Amino acid sequence: MTTTLQPREQTVADLRPLFDAQRSAHLREGPPSIEVRKDRLNRLLAAVLGASDDLAEAMSADFGHRPLAFSLSADVVGAVDHIAHLKDSLENWMTPVVVAGSAEAGIPTEIDAVPLGVVGVVGPWNFPVSLVVHPAAEAIAAGNRVMIKFSDGGPRAGAVLSEAVSRYFDPSELVVVTGGLDVATAFSSLPFGHLFFTGSPAVGTIVQRAAAENLTPVTLELGGKNPAVVAEDADIAEAARRIAGSRMSNGGQVCLCPDYVFVEASRVDELVAALTSSLIALHPHYSTDTAVTSIVDDRNFRRVTGLIADAVAKGARAVEAVPEDERALLPDPDTRRIAPTILLDVTDEMEVANEEVFGPVLTVMPYSSMDEVIEYIATRPSPLVAYWYGDNSPSFRQFRSRTISGGISLNDFAVHAMLPDIPFGGVGRSGMGSYHGKAGFDTFSHHRAVASSEIPGGVVGMIGPPSMTAEAAADIRGRIAHAHSEVLREIGR
Repeated sequence: MTTTLQPREQTVADLRPLFDAQRSAHLREGPPSIEVRKDRLNRLLAAVLGASDDLAEAMSADFGHRPLAFSLSADVVGAVDHIAHLKDSLENWMTPVVVAGSAEAGIPTEIDAVPLGVVGVVGPWNFPVSLVVHPAAEAIAAGNRVMIKFSDGGPRAGAVLSEAVSRYFDPSELVVVTGGLDVATAFSSLPFGHLFFTGSPAVGTIVQRAAAENLTPVTLELGGKNPAVVAEDADIAEAARRIAGSRMSNGGQVCLCPDYVFVEASRVDELVAALTSSLIALHPHYSTDTAVTSIVDDRNFRRVTGLIADAVAKGARAVEAVPEDERALLPDPDTRRIAPTILLDVTDEMEVANEEVFGPVLTVMPYSSMDEVIEYIATRPSPLVAYWYGDNSPSFRQFRSRTISGGISLNDFAVHAMLPDIPFGGVGRSGMGSYHGKAGFDTFSHHRAVASSEIPGGVVGMIGPPSMTAEAAADIRGRIAHAHSEVLREIGR
């Protein structure tokens, strides 16, 4: 189903009619067949791939500069395998699940995966295409209609994606909504079957509050200050190379970037030297390197430079990891480039110790024991990911059991998010709920029990007046007393 309507930036007044059209179509047509779902997934993929160059150019313009190859790889190419996996898995996921043992209990039961109806997806500016296309694809696979609210931080890319989607979809199936803060606020207030948001904890709080007015369930994919631990058995040079590359991905503007690194106190200087050389090797001419992604806008440029200035003013040491002749050129407000910066001697009163950086800044912190590391991480808001560089040792197992995070990646960047059916999501301040593959299909489905009775006389015969005699009560009390004595025995009381 296609439309000839040309997309335009929506207003608040446009939102409810779009939502009502999708909900009416869903109620009228019912849950879509596997063929319809695959067709919609194919059309979504065609829309993204057909506009790939325009999307990459638009994203670069929105950022100020973003490498073409990075945009194509990070925001476009991943949709190919992602949607292929969804299509390959659909038949299995849509098949009702027989509850083991239910027939033997006299209540044969199956679990249906039922579409929720209309799903809202609110996207971020840092990966503006992939982080709306992927959850939207999973919602479509689950049988839903989808409304996407594209980030107002990427107006050019939003216009391109909106136009591309309109070539392949009627708005009653899938629509991309653009617009500013007023549109985003009104969007979150629509009575979706589910609302999916990727962004900051501060905005996530607002989104969840708006959704609560309709009792709309939400998935929040947020961020946080992600720690990296360099263990005593780690290869410092290799750990530094990988941490540096991780920190600089998308100019440091990734919710999975490491924010601070713990290393043994005796090896701080060794790690800082290795990080510095690795960062310079990545971008030897940082101020002009076309492989560098700019800070997305002036507000964030001022925020990140302000974090560095605040830390230095309060006693931190800053190491700029660029050649000496580049330091006078940075930070550059015109190109919005900030020298990759390593901060030392950071204390809790500094803003950088408490705020997610989202830029090319990395704090290095010394430790004397693993208990010290665990206490620091465990007493702060849970991060989206924790990184461990070193062996799967007793120290790692201690770290794994006593900290909580959305995921853990060992010796590499974000590997816990790479495979298609591993649930991806945060916990606490870093988010709630999960998606990716089957987890996304489940998030956007209602799992409904369908049970039948083979109980002689039925449940009514078990709970009706004939069964409520004094003899029945005595029997029930006897069972309670037996269960009580058993549990007391198990707890040694």
